[in-house]
Amino acid sequence: MKILVVVDMQNDFIDGALGTPEAVAIVPYVKSLIESFDGKVYFTRDTHTENYMDTQEGKNLPVPHCIKGTHGWEIRAELDALRKTDAIDKITFGSKDLIDVIAAEKNVEEITFVGLCTDICVISNVMAIKTFFPEIPLTVDAKACAGVTPQSHKNALEAMKMCQVKVINA
Repeated sequence: MKILVVVDMQNDFIDGALGTPEAVAIVPYVKSLIESFDGKVYFTRDTHTENYMDTQEGKNLPVPHCIKGTHGWEIRAELDALRKTDAIDKITFGSKDLIDVIAAEKNVEEITFVGLCTDICVISNVMAIKTFFPEIPLTVDAKACAGVTPQSHKNALEAMKMCQVKVINA
């Protein structure tokens, strides 16, 4: 079985509080990947509460975003309409719940990652999965990811390559 992990394709990261032109540009391609994917698709969702500014992350990134229940927290509508599994809410960059979901699956042949942001949440989840499942081949589709900046996107892709993650469409 193959798995596609769609990381944090939420309004705040696309064209909201932390949006970028690069994030907006990948939405149609991500949609086409989900539609044509032959396997299970899981979505992660960055999830913060009203006290975000009091958290360590909020003190380092003082931009409220992905506050649970807001429009910015929601997965982009055209992608969410394709979702067949519960979203995996995560309070930090990587997701322990994603690890648990993968652990519960049988006969995983490959996991592909797409989404936002390449240099924060994508790389964090890829490396977490790599740590717990070192024998499952991991792929990142660079064309379906965007970083905080184009340079940090490239840096994250290079870091993942060094950790034996296959990067395609770079």
